[in-house]
Amino acid sequence: MQADDRLRNWYMHQSSPTRAIYLGLTIGIFGGLIGLLLAVAGPIIGAGAIIGLLAALYILTDVSAALYALIAVMALLPFGTLPFKIVITPTLLDMAVAAFLLVYLFQWMTGRRQRLQLTPVHLLIIVYALWLILSFALGLRYAPPTPNKLRQFAETLMSIGLAFVLVDLIRDTRTLRRVVLVFMLFIGIQALVTLALYILPDSLAERLLVILARIGYPNGGVIRYIEDNPALRERAIGTWVDPNALGGALAISAALIAAHVFAVRPIIRWRWLLIALFAVVGLGLLLTFSRASMLALAAGLLIIAVVRYRQYLPLLLIGGILLLFLPQTQIYLDRFIQAFTAADLATQMRLGEYTDSLRLISRYPIFGVGFTGTPGIDLYTDVASMYLIMANQIGLVGLGIFLTTMVGVLGYGAYAWRQARLNQELDSTHLGLHTALLVLLVNAVADLYFFRLDFQASITLLWLVVGLCLASSRLALQQESTVVKSEPVK
Repeated sequence: MQADDRLRNWYMHQSSPTRAIYLGLTIGIFGGLIGLLLAVAGPIIGAGAIIGLLAALYILTDVSAALYALIAVMALLPFGTLPFKIVITPTLLDMAVAAFLLVYLFQWMTGRRQRLQLTPVHLLIIVYALWLILSFALGLRYAPPTPNKLRQFAETLMSIGLAFVLVDLIRDTRTLRRVVLVFMLFIGIQALVTLALYILPDSLAERLLVILARIGYPNGGVIRYIEDNPALRERAIGTWVDPNALGGALAISAALIAAHVFAVRPIIRWRWLLIALFAVVGLGLLLTFSRASMLALAAGLLIIAVVRYRQYLPLLLIGGILLLFLPQTQIYLDRFIQAFTAADLATQMRLGEYTDSLRLISRYPIFGVGFTGTPGIDLYTDVASMYLIMANQIGLVGLGIFLTTMVGVLGYGAYAWRQARLNQELDSTHLGLHTALLVLLVNAVADLYFFRLDFQASITLLWLVVGLCLASSRLALQQESTVVKSEPVK
């Protein structure tokens, strides 16, 4: 502030012609830089950079704006990077997460935030993060880290940090609902983009997606098909590059939306808009042909119906029967039959990966092999299951710590549910968040993206959901504590 005042006073003491010269020079310099940017990077990237810079300046002044920007980048441009390299090429998500954490820390340094509020489950999260660091360090015996691996691992730790920051940041139900609404709306926008790209001719959709190559996306071969065979059906990818990763994000959001559709106080005033949002997200999920995500969402819908809306169980049953017999759904039914009978190439490849993974785990059961490489050329860590890739890289102990942490989150949520259900503004949000986490964990049985370092958006999504679950549970229990304290002593 003092430096700003000195600069302002110096400027005001200059003569009018001198001030005009300085103002003209400033405008000229910035105009020249903008013109150079537009000439070098092109109008689209240049305009995006200018808008991004202005948005970044605003984000650095408001922690809520920083959080919303993080959610927007995660949902819409999960693999976007800066169009230039600074030793490494930071992703837009890197910068969004870092900016959010930085603004949050600024609040502590300036005294605007006091009394850190956490939950007992955070102790488990700390143990898990420390085990990740230990496994990473021990894995350096097998291969040195690349700058990209170091960046990705650091961002994973920052994403885990969201589980701490969100609980401390969200101190009332209104803020929690607003964050959940922002998440639902941005995933809804992603679903609309997904549908639009799917409807367009493949050649046009490919040209549009290749435009994003300037910010780190693939510059060709973007359109995906079942079993990577162009003779089979196209799979929706949106801007998430991978249909299975997109399917997981859509399934999680669909579960969150579903919990509000029949709520007494839905998160959106117009219930028809919630139904439309669920339909768009659900259709996008179907077009990904991600079987794991579809099964996970089905499990989530069943949980919501059993826990809160038992009167709609017959409706859910009728919907399931229709899916079995409608002509439009036969292709999906056939895909599930192929999966359970191991009749398709994708399932056969997964079974081979599972066998190789169990062989690696038997050799390195405690600490795994870390994140930078494997001890032999006959070993690899990537396998289509988050739990197996965890066991490969951080060992069975690390996997056990993670599972214990998730049980802790869900158990804490179940304990808080008896209070959350008494609050009409909290009950559907609380149920939706914990169902979304269960959907994620079920989805992870047959997908690895929520742990694989080069899918940071999925990792961030995992810990964002965990943080919101814990924030919801803490608010519910805080409500109980307030009620108890307000009761008169008899």
